[in-house]
Amino acid sequence: MSIPPTSEFRSRFLAMFALIFGGEMIFSLPYHLPRYYRPTVLEVFGLSNADLGDAFVFYGVAAMICYFPGGILADHFSARKLMTISLVATAAGGVYLMTFPGFAGLSALYAFWGVASVFLFWGALIRATRSWGGEVSQGRGFGLLDGGRGLVAAGFASFGVMLLRTGLGYDPALADAATRTAALQTVILQYTLVTLAAGIIAWLCIPDSSPAELEHGRNSWPAIRAVIRMRVVWLIAVIVTCAYVGYKGIDYYSGYAYDVLGMNEADAAGFTATASYIRLVAALGGGLLGDRIGIARMVWISFGALAVCWGILDLLDASPAVLAIVYANLVITYFGVYALRGLYFALLEQTRVPHTVTGAAVGLISLIGYTPDIFVGPIAGRLLDNYPGVTGYQYFYLLLGVVSVVGLVTAATISRGASRGVPAAVTPS
Repeated sequence: MSIPPTSEFRSRFLAMFALIFGGEMIFSLPYHLPRYYRPTVLEVFGLSNADLGDAFVFYGVAAMICYFPGGILADHFSARKLMTISLVATAAGGVYLMTFPGFAGLSALYAFWGVASVFLFWGALIRATRSWGGEVSQGRGFGLLDGGRGLVAAGFASFGVMLLRTGLGYDPALADAATRTAALQTVILQYTLVTLAAGIIAWLCIPDSSPAELEHGRNSWPAIRAVIRMRVVWLIAVIVTCAYVGYKGIDYYSGYAYDVLGMNEADAAGFTATASYIRLVAALGGGLLGDRIGIARMVWISFGALAVCWGILDLLDASPAVLAIVYANLVITYFGVYALRGLYFALLEQTRVPHTVTGAAVGLISLIGYTPDIFVGPIAGRLLDNYPGVTGYQYFYLLLGVVSVVGLVTAATISRGASRGVPAAVTPS
């Protein structure tokens, strides 16, 4: 018996909602806190920028180890089961975070989150989204995923900022250590409970994969060997690396607003939370436009815009005379970074990577592409600590601009191959 269209639409809507909600909340505890509330986190935990960056290295190393085997796992087991377990485990880590562990405990927690959010979750999320998008709507599928994730992130970040403002009182600068600790604990509790709720939603709304769909992944070694020989997989990995460096870069915008633009810690958190609403428009718009003009072409255009904007930020000192230009460039970089996040995995379809090896391909791409989790934090932390004020940020923006140029050249290479009809997915590296 055929499924009524309305029922099919409702099932697809609920499945995408679960992918979006879980896809963002899985990273909310390890990522949102340092991104939106960095000054408060550093103060309460007694850390420097370098310390927090070093703690995050443990997340990056654990994630790097887990990406490839996690991708293979996604070809074997249902996304519904994998994502649910991962979200519940990540929420459990939030309970421990509320005890405010020292550097060693925080590092161990980040390592645990690296396993929980990657080994079981990431490959399953990308595979499920690619299946949802089909052959002709990859830009829309991944654009909806990342744009929707941005809306979820911004919504809960805004609510978290409200909790933080309420906890800190009328003037955040006058809040004592106990008040700051209690305020941040409330924010952590919010993210912990919502992550747990995302796990329940994933169980209820994501359909189980059919046995026939998973049967293709049973014999893993031929799939692994085929993926390793695909030249385009390595090129996409470079693109993801460059894009992810940019994404990690915006984690430091709240610090820039606090250290350079002169905002207090609550206003700095509010600025970055508000800017995150751009993600919905940028990711979805970039994905839809990529479906029309070509995903690879849209990727190199986005990298070009980022390289120009970060080059300008590298030259400006945020004085009153150029403040409007600084804000404009910050906003444009949000558009560029979030557009890329809605595009790069859509390259799998444009370059004809077989669906049967999606998990393995995503695992290899992610193994390389998300290595910035390991090195961006320590580099940025040391630049900002050793060169206080605007100078450290200028050095950091110069680095981001150079990396964007590398991404532009790599995306142009894929675009040129696609325009010539080169079967890049089966070309050995």
